Amino acid sequence: MAASPEEKAKRVRRMFSEIAPRYDLLNRLLSFGADLSWRRRAVDLALEKAPRRILDLATGTGDLALMLKARAPEALVVGADFAPPMLEIARRKAERRGLRVLFQEADALALPFPEGSFEAVTTAFGFRNFADYRKALAELFRVLSPGGRLVILEFPPPPKGAFGLVYRVYFQRLLPFLGGLISGNYGAYRYLPESVEAFPSPEALKALMEEAGFSVRYELLTFGVAAIHVGDKP
Repeated sequence: MAASPEEKAKRVRRMFSEIAPRYDLLNRLLSFGADLSWRRRAVDLALEKAPRRILDLATGTGDLALMLKARAPEALVVGADFAPPMLEIARRKAERRGLRVLFQEADALALPFPEGSFEAVTTAFGFRNFADYRKALAELFRVLSPGGRLVILEFPPPPKGAFGLVYRVYFQRLLPFLGGLISGNYGAYRYLPESVEAFPSPEALKALMEEAGFSVRYELLTFGVAAIHVGDKP
């Protein structure tokens, strides 16, 4: 029997809580450091309109939230996630770097913020873990102010062609082995390629965002390994 959205959410929360201590190291190793340049591009796009109130959803250990605060020190930056161990690491990183970011626990499908609270919302490699994409997009649209911007950085399904074939072998076989070896949680890194394969294509995600009310464009990164979708609220 297929798991309910609530059961999936609990399973994903538990999994990310367990791998929190090794999460940053694994991100660097398994993307060969490319995730840093992808995040910088997401920050560039998120800050184009000089937002003063920014939410980084599924913030994990806070990498993107801290990048945003460093680039926009006068802005209010909130990092939200549903895995408390990730947030504890994020708070320690912010303290070490002298950056004031508010980190709090939150459910992407029922955000604890009033309508129009933020001028920009970002999410990096967390959107695909949400139990209901349409409901999450509706929530993100709600908490954005008019003219606000949503930036989603994600892994789309592997691209077609020779490169896509090589990447799929790496992603489905080598990555779960390396990730499991380093983190001690093989299940978490089997989940990663499974969740990517099940994620909407860039065009399909664009359509979902447009359905939610956003004006959308996207760009592919590193031969289509990653994609950034930008949605502007009218």
